Amino acid sequence: MQIGEVAARTELSLRTIRHYEETGLVVPSARSRGGFRLYTEADVARLMVIRRMKPLGFTLDQMRDLLQAIDRLDAADPPGGEEREALLDRVRAYEQEAVRKIAELRVQLSRAEDFASTLRARLDPGRP
Repeated sequence: MQIGEVAARTELSLRTIRHYEETGLVVPSARSRGGFRLYTEADVARLMVIRRMKPLGFTLDQMRDLLQAIDRLDAADPPGGEEREALLDRVRAYEQEAVRKIAELRVQLSRAEDFASTLRARLDPGRP
């Protein structure tokens, strides 16, 4: 699929997708004869991982590190033994960090909701 369809499916802008390409996070699987970027379902899945990491504050380097670990685990000839365990440990660390960041966001959201509620009460004292 072309970049426009990928942008629509991932809800990322064309500029953002191109930026991720420039930084090496995602590479189109092919180019059309006219030079248009062509993406596969795997490319879209990769962009979705990036999109989900972004609001949690992960850096581009962290995104790259996680994607490299996932790529290695999903390789046609995946590693075994200690290398596999080390890769799984990296993925687990990102999962734990994501859980921690989500908890922080929940606290922030709760505070923001309390704030909005306080403002509503000021505007309409009879309303909860």
